[in-house]
Amino acid sequence: MIAKLRPLYNIFVMPLGKASVRLRISPDFWTLFSLLSAFVGAIFLHLGYFWWGLTFIIVMFMADSLDGATARASGNLSKFGTVFDHSIDRYAEFIVIGGLMTGGWISPLVGMFAISGIIMASYVRAKAESAGGLKDCTVGIAGRAEKLILTYGSVIFLGLGWNLWATIMLILAGLISHITFVQRLLYARAVIKQANQ
Repeated sequence: MIAKLRPLYNIFVMPLGKASVRLRISPDFWTLFSLLSAFVGAIFLHLGYFWWGLTFIIVMFMADSLDGATARASGNLSKFGTVFDHSIDRYAEFIVIGGLMTGGWISPLVGMFAISGIIMASYVRAKAESAGGLKDCTVGIAGRAEKLILTYGSVIFLGLGWNLWATIMLILAGLISHITFVQRLLYARAVIKQANQ
């Protein structure tokens, strides 16, 4: 849903990508910096410093945005760079929610429900586009932006001391992710079946 705002988002992020090119900062640097930010943020979340944790996972998102913008601005889009970026994104997502779980701020059940949905929704898209031959499998009620917003919301609620609402936000993140997984799986099945007729 929020993905429809992507063109507007690109207008803001592309100048930053061009600045990175001028400074000779590579897309891979931003990818690795996003992973480092996720680790630091997760440590703060584990310790209960939620506002610091939120700050670093916002930095994580910004760095993740800059790797793609830098690659596009340089005209050096590579297939491996895309694979590397998407793989690191999955690690970062797991690390952030892992920080909340290991700190005891959310139950392991809620954490695993959320992160398994988030990762599997991305996995089925990647597999449909690689093994299934689909040009695009971004269907479904939620993209990465929606899941990140709910994750950020849960951290904000924890910072306010509203732990129940934090749990609800993560359950919602997991729920829409699992629904998106099913939607993408069914869509891939239909497209592949039609192509084979």
